[in-house]
Amino acid sequence: MELNADFSLRVAVHAARLGWTPSPIAGVERRMLDRIGEEVARATSIVRYAPHSRFSAHTHGGGEEFLVLEGVFQDEQGDYPAGSYIRNPPTSRHTPGSEPGCVIFVKLWQFEPEDRIQVRIDTRQIPFRPAQGRRGVEIIPLFDDAREHVRLERWAPGASISLPIPGGAEVLVLDGDFNEGGERFEPQSWLRLPVDSALHATAGPNGCKVWVKTAHLVHVRTAPPSTVPPAVR
Repeated sequence: MELNADFSLRVAVHAARLGWTPSPIAGVERRMLDRIGEEVARATSIVRYAPHSRFSAHTHGGGEEFLVLEGVFQDEQGDYPAGSYIRNPPTSRHTPGSEPGCVIFVKLWQFEPEDRIQVRIDTRQIPFRPAQGRRGVEIIPLFDDAREHVRLERWAPGASISLPIPGGAEVLVLDGDFNEGGERFEPQSWLRLPVDSALHATAGPNGCKVWVKTAHLVHVRTAPPSTVPPAVR
């Protein structure tokens, strides 16, 4: 399966307007944003767990990164309420589920094979701080290395956002709204901009909170073919 697989193009998906697609795991549904592969896939999705849903234990061959949008995500390491940012590198293993139910934004098979950096951040416990040289923008850094920069950004009401993105970017709306390219982006709207482009946006009248990843689209990794049933996202 290929969905929004041409990374040289601007892509916008307003996921909250889409229906939920069942996965092979009972109680788990998804809204696919981009995907290369079948059930083992390089994928970006919004995934909904019904209350009491759970996977079997599994290992992340290509790593996973997710942000909890609603409810509480759970595994052996603990409970992750809305606002939790988790980065599980290749070779990491867990048994995910959710007793109360949850919605997460998740990215699979997008790590370098040798990456072993694990991150768990409760963003509710970290204050936003002004972004240097960017008027009307505050940030919470989530992860930075040589190949990608991940953060939350808060844009002031009506703020004009102009950001060069030589390495490409993804933006997911968490709260509020913004306008870009003649489109209105609202919660669960996702924008992907290619290498050597720029983000030009205007925050809505109540401002906007977004998840942002930049610099990572220079080298796009894909999942290897496999006949082994994975944990589904």
